[in-house]
Amino acid sequence: MKDQQTMQSTLLTPPNQYQKTSQELALTIAQLADDRKGDNIVILRVAEVSYIADYFVIVTGFSRIQVRAIQGWIEEEVEKLCQRLPIRTEGQADSSWILQDYGDVMVHIMLPQEREFYNLEAFWGHAERIEIIAVDS
Repeated sequence: MKDQQTMQSTLLTPPNQYQKTSQELALTIAQLADDRKGDNIVILRVAEVSYIADYFVIVTGFSRIQVRAIQGWIEEEVEKLCQRLPIRTEGQADSSWILQDYGDVMVHIMLPQEREFYNLEAFWGHAERIEIIAVDS
């Protein structure tokens, strides 16, 4: 009986103060990408057109080193700010397109030629674009 009570109280515990909504997480990730000079940052709300995630954040990096730096910075800071790590990260060996999967938010960090070739914005053309408001430091 005590185990059931403990389990019920755990299930009813409110989310911790660091938990962000999917949109807040996507906006945070976009800002972090901008911190590392990511370019042409786009947030797509894909929840209505896909079951894969709620949001995609798409970022261009101009070298493999920059792509890795953006990925590393996002992972490090999201862990600090939101207490979350990606479920998985793909593409680190090649570094021309790194995918970070946070479950509700997927981050695509790509070299310009990969971004142009795969054209995720067109592929997910029915998705809503979320405006990113620049924050000056």
